[in-house]
Amino acid sequence: KIRFELPNIMLVDIGLPGMSGLEGIRLLKESWPEILLLMLTVYEDDEMIFDALCAGACGYLLKKTPPVRLMESLNEAMSGGAPMSPEVAHRVIKLFRQISPPDKADYQLTPHELRLLKLLVEGHNYKTAAGALGVKVTTIAFHMRNIYEKLQVHSKSEAVSKALRNRLV
Repeated sequence: KIRFELPNIMLVDIGLPGMSGLEGIRLLKESWPEILLLMLTVYEDDEMIFDALCAGACGYLLKKTPPVRLMESLNEAMSGGAPMSPEVAHRVIKLFRQISPPDKADYQLTPHELRLLKLLVEGHNYKTAAGALGVKVTTIAFHMRNIYEKLQVHSKSEAVSKALRNRLV
């Protein structure tokens, strides 16, 4: 019997044999929501970037990313960050500026959850957010599970995206 240990982080490409990497992300997130999935691909069009992040990717890197930056990005993702290639980050910002938010939905977020979301939108990871709020990282993880449930998302990047789209923070 082969023992399978779940990885902490996986690199995923959009073009996978037999299935789209976007569908792969969705399936992996359904089965193992705690796995970090970092997109590494040649595709840099707006729709692919947006779909990958909404599917649950914690970041989006282009394959031309230098090996040193790739290693830094893996560490960044493991620390709660959302690494993106500079070109991708520029496109994401441009895309957010074009989106007109829907009517503000009431997700029943507590003031503490909103403060945490605001810190994540500002680029904090769990550790620095915990320091800023004066709580433990485990407390942040607890609140993030509640935020995921209330916003109906599966990753930090999805929560940040939804918070920005709906102008929650």
